Amino acid sequence: MILAALFWIFLFILVYTYIGYPLLLWLLVAGRKFLFRPGQANVAEYEPDVCLFVTAYNEIEFVTQKVENSLRLDYPPEKVQYLWVTDGSNDGTEARLREYPHNDVFHLPERNGKMHAMNRGMKFVNAPVVIFSDTNTLLNRSAIREIAACLSNPAVGCVAGEKRIKENRADVASVAGEGLYWKYESWVKRLDAEFNSAVGAVGELFAVRKELFEEVEPDTILDDFIISMRIAQKGYKIAYTPNAYAEETASMNVKEELKRKIRIAAGGIQSLPRLKKLLNPFRFGALSWQFFSHKVMRWTLAPVALFLLFIVNGLIVLTQGFDSNFGFYTLFFLLQLLCYLLALTGWFFENRKLRLKIVFAPYYFVSVHYASILGIARYFRGKQSVKWEKSKRAGVL
Repeated sequence: MILAALFWIFLFILVYTYIGYPLLLWLLVAGRKFLFRPGQANVAEYEPDVCLFVTAYNEIEFVTQKVENSLRLDYPPEKVQYLWVTDGSNDGTEARLREYPHNDVFHLPERNGKMHAMNRGMKFVNAPVVIFSDTNTLLNRSAIREIAACLSNPAVGCVAGEKRIKENRADVASVAGEGLYWKYESWVKRLDAEFNSAVGAVGELFAVRKELFEEVEPDTILDDFIISMRIAQKGYKIAYTPNAYAEETASMNVKEELKRKIRIAAGGIQSLPRLKKLLNPFRFGALSWQFFSHKVMRWTLAPVALFLLFIVNGLIVLTQGFDSNFGFYTLFFLLQLLCYLLALTGWFFENRKLRLKIVFAPYYFVSVHYASILGIARYFRGKQSVKWEKSKRAGVL
């Protein structure tokens, strides 16, 4: 009985986290549209001054394409402040950026972490809207206009852009897996925003009203998530627009992607006590449910449940004996075994010239859950540095 109860608890956690919650959101959004049939929004063009804010640590191979991409954006250049913080860089990044007279470049010789650089750089922002982006990403031409359109709504305090993976090497497991993951995540983010508010933003592209930004603890790992959710904590919405997107290449391989996922998992655990107020549904209502379902469960319960479900299912089959009639527990255990075998096959074929997304997706899924457990352990051991260890990417854009 105990094993069976654990089995159903772990299965519920996984199904609810990845299928049930998005399905509930979809039903709620669809129901609202059917009942209220909202008319076409008629928003006057909003064109505020903006600051395109980028922190760069030893990004000499990317800064030229980033600067040129920024200059091609469809927005009046006189209304854009191009601000760079290059603290700690010693590979020529600072000097390369200073070759462009429109850039405001701020540099310190010591490296103190991204959040420290962001806090410092905000003191030099002279625009009411701050758009954060990463050096190794390229923005679509209308990105700033799409963000400004969202901010024309005074209830919106933060805008989350979309992250897209350039699948220029579809035969690599990290590309296939990461690309599929971000398509799924973007779908959930869109549903979150349509229902109430997006749950956080990604550092590749997001914007905030300068007046709402508050200095964040310098040891913060997930700066983008903390900044955006603290704005939501103030009662503002986080809008999501797939029409403003940042494109980057995937990690070179799953090993490199694990570096990111371990760090993100550690940062997720760190963020929970810092955002604990958001778990109060009597104060934050639907946002509390969204935060718990979309982030807390995915960061804490789902990774553990995935592996324990397999172990518990196996113990049930061993305890009851192999069911020659293929009862539910036996069939489900064989299904799990097949998925793990596909993941193992994906590991074997990683980086080989075989387009087998059917095995790369399970490999990526299992790997990122394993990385989440490692990240949780690393955080509680106090081993996660605030300084990014950059993942090698599968080529340049």
